[in-house]
Amino acid sequence: MKITSVNFVKSAAKLSQIPTDDRAQIAFAGRSNVGKSSLMNALFNRKKLVLVSATPGKTRLLNFFLVNDRHYFVDLPGYGYAKVPKKMQENWQRLVEGYFLNTEQLRCVVVLIDIRHDLQKSDLQLLQWLAAHEMDTVVVGTKADKLSGQKLTVQLARNREKLAEIGIATLVPFSAITGAGKIELLKVLEAYL
Repeated sequence: MKITSVNFVKSAAKLSQIPTDDRAQIAFAGRSNVGKSSLMNALFNRKKLVLVSATPGKTRLLNFFLVNDRHYFVDLPGYGYAKVPKKMQENWQRLVEGYFLNTEQLRCVVVLIDIRHDLQKSDLQLLQWLAAHEMDTVVVGTKADKLSGQKLTVQLARNREKLAEIGIATLVPFSAITGAGKIELLKVLEAYL
């Protein structure tokens, strides 16, 4: 897949605001500060289309980007340690779960993890929930440039083993800085579109 055009379409604060056309959708989820915005900008070949924030938890809506005038990439609110009220986190969770369960056009969920670490509890909860609902899932290990070759190999093996227990086979190492993994990830996503 080659991305030739990207346009921000809309933000949705509730399910009724989600686009209802027939275009396929791929959702991007991850803990706050895992590099979701940086990954999406790297895929889009743009520096600031998806806003990157120094403060975790800034994405509070479902943000829809029209890619190649054919499908949507959807930036979801981050989960984890964002310093926001618990009520707001619960609202995000309801919105995201409702989106996952009620969007027929959703083809897969890309879950970002920080490859420098083992899967976090919040990552496992989301991945297990997606597996329980039989949703196609691709895991991307961000910040791969931060590990040397041997350390990266070890972390990939550890995380792949844990993912296999859940029934998830795809883990793509990725670096928004070097672009490593970008071509592989786009090929994986193309198969869902």
